[in-house]
Amino acid sequence: MLSHSAVFATAPTADVARSKEFYTAKLGLKIMHEDEAGIAFEAGNGSSIYLYKRAPSKADHTIASFMVKNVEQEVRDLQKKGVVFENYSMPGLKTENGIATWGKDKAAWFKDPDNNIIGLFQKG
Repeated sequence: MLSHSAVFATAPTADVARSKEFYTAKLGLKIMHEDEAGIAFEAGNGSSIYLYKRAPSKADHTIASFMVKNVEQEVRDLQKKGVVFENYSMPGLKTENGIATWGKDKAAWFKDPDNNIIGLFQKG
């Protein structure tokens, strides 16, 4: 049953070496597997992100989100490593200092070197 299965994100990268540096050095993910087709990174709780070699493309949606305990702290920590957070201002979504708030829930988004959008989400 899918309701009992782990899920992993998959996204393209034009430059595997550049992505490897970003996902390991800036995001702190560990490499699970690497071959000529791409590279898989381990995240928490059995989740992962697989990046496969492909010509440049444009993602205009979130490809993956990390569930975190404290969005503000994660944003500060990643900013210290040079990660730039997106700011949005549209109906139903406005960020302040890169963080959106809905009641007790919070979220923030940044782009990887291939412009894939990655989110951080904190459930209130």
